[in-house]
Amino acid sequence: MIDFIIVLSYFTLILIIAFRGVGNKALDADIYFLSSRNLKWPSIAMSTIATNIQGYQFLGMMGSAYLYGLAQANLEINAIQGLLIAVFIFVPIFLKYRMRTVTEFITMNLGKSAGLFYSLANISLFSTISLGAALFWGAYAADQVFGEQLAVLHEDRMTRIAFLIIILGVFSALYTYLGGLNAVVKTDVIQFAILLFGGLFILSVSIQALGGWSELFTKTSNRMHLHLPADHPKLPWTHLFGLFFLNINYWCANQTIIQRSLAAKNLKEAQKGLLVGGVLKYLMALIIVIPGIALYGTLGEGLSDPDMSFPFLVNRYVPIGLRGIILCGLFASLMSTVDSTFHSIATLWSVDIYSNYINKEPSDHQKIRAGRQAIIFSLMTSLIVGMVLLYLKFENPSAAFTHTLNNLRYYINCGITVMICAAVLLITPNKKKVLFAFMLTLPLNFLIQYQLPNMNYFVRAFWVILTCLLIATEGKISNFSSLKKLFQSSSKSISSLGWTLLASLILIHILFH
Repeated sequence: MIDFIIVLSYFTLILIIAFRGVGNKALDADIYFLSSRNLKWPSIAMSTIATNIQGYQFLGMMGSAYLYGLAQANLEINAIQGLLIAVFIFVPIFLKYRMRTVTEFITMNLGKSAGLFYSLANISLFSTISLGAALFWGAYAADQVFGEQLAVLHEDRMTRIAFLIIILGVFSALYTYLGGLNAVVKTDVIQFAILLFGGLFILSVSIQALGGWSELFTKTSNRMHLHLPADHPKLPWTHLFGLFFLNINYWCANQTIIQRSLAAKNLKEAQKGLLVGGVLKYLMALIIVIPGIALYGTLGEGLSDPDMSFPFLVNRYVPIGLRGIILCGLFASLMSTVDSTFHSIATLWSVDIYSNYINKEPSDHQKIRAGRQAIIFSLMTSLIVGMVLLYLKFENPSAAFTHTLNNLRYYINCGITVMICAAVLLITPNKKKVLFAFMLTLPLNFLIQYQLPNMNYFVRAFWVILTCLLIATEGKISNFSSLKKLFQSSSKSISSLGWTLLASLILIHILFH
C-alpha cells in the first residue's frame, strides 16, 4: 500500500509542477511552443536525456542486454556520434535562422514540398509507433511490478494493461495540452532526477546480487563485448554503420529531441546542454545495460521472457517503499518521452501544417488551439497502436521486443535521414531527386527485406539510406560543402569537450572490442 501512495504522490507532484505559473502565459504561442527561447544548459541536458530514456530502455533494452550482453550498449553510447553532429553542425544553423521546427530547415534547403513530406512523416511516426510504444512499455512494466494490486482494474492481464495504457496516455496528454513546453521541461527535470535515482539503485542491487563488478568479467565475460560477429541475428558489429545514420536522424532531426535546443537562450547554452547530455548517455548505458548482464550472471537462462529482467530485479531485490520510488522512476522515463512527443506533434502541426496550409495568418490563440487539437488526435492514434503492440508482445513473449519496434520505426526513419543529410550537405540540391529518394526508401526497405529476409535491420537501413542518399546527391561528391565550414563552435571549451567525448567513445570501443 505504501508503494501505491508513493506513486500517487508522484503523479500529484507532476501535475502541480506542470501547472504552476501557467496562467495566461499559455495564450502566448512563443511560450507554449518554445518556452520564450530562454532555456539554459542544465534544463536542455536533463530534459533531452529524460525524453530519450523511456520504458523500452528499462524493459526492452535491459531484456536485450540479458540476451546479448554489452553489445546492446551500442544503442546508448553511440548516440554521442549523433549528439556531436547536432552540436557542431545542425544546432548552429537552427539557431542562426531562429527556426521553430526542423521542417523549416528542410523547407529552406529543399523546398516546400520536401518540408511538407518531412513534417507529415514525423507526425505520422510520432503519433503511432513512438507514442504507442512508450505507452505500451510503461503499462507493461507497471503490471509486471504491481500486477496483484492492479488486479482491481481487471483480472485479465491483457485487459488490465490496456486500461493502464489509457490512463498513462490521458494523464501525460493532459498536462502537455494545458502547459506547453514550459510544463514539459519543468516536469522532465524532476522526472530525470527520479529515473536516475531508480536506475542507479537497480544497478547497485543487480551488481551486489552478482557478487561485485569484477564478476562481470568472470561470470559473464562472454557478454562483455561491444562487437558481436557479423552473422549475429540482432546486433552484429556491422549494425554500427546503420546506427551511425539513424543517430543523425534521431539526435539532429527529431523534433522531440531537438526542440529544447531550439528553445535555448543562445548557441553556447544549447551546445553545452547537448554535450553534457552526451556524458549522461554513458551513465544511462550503465543503468540500463549492466543490470541485464548482471542478471544473466546470477540466473543464467532462467527467464523465459527477457523483457521481465527489470520487473524481476525490482520484485526480487527492492524492498517495499523503495519499490514505489523505482516505479516512479519508470513512470518518469515514460512520461518525459510521451509529453515531449505530444508537444512536438503539436508544434509540427501548428507551425508547419496549420499556419502554412490551413490558416496562413493565425493568432496565437488559433496556433495553440491547433496544437492542442493535434495532441487530442495523437492521443487517440497512440492508444490504438499501444493496444496493437500489446497484442504483438503477447503473441511472442520470448522475443526481445525492442528490436521488433526498432524495425518498425526504421521504415520511416530511413527516408527522414536521407532528407536531413541532403539538406545539410548539398550546396545546390536537385529538389525533385531528393524527394524521390525520400519516397524510395520505404519500398526499397520492403524489397530488400523480401529478397534478403535474414539481413539485420540495422544493416538493411544502412544500405537503404546509402543508396537513396547517392540518388539524392546524384553521386557527385563535388556537390558537398566543406565539413570544416559546416563545423561551428561557440567557444574553445565547447570544442575541447566535443573532442574529449569523441576520443572517449573511440577508446571504449577499443577497450571493450
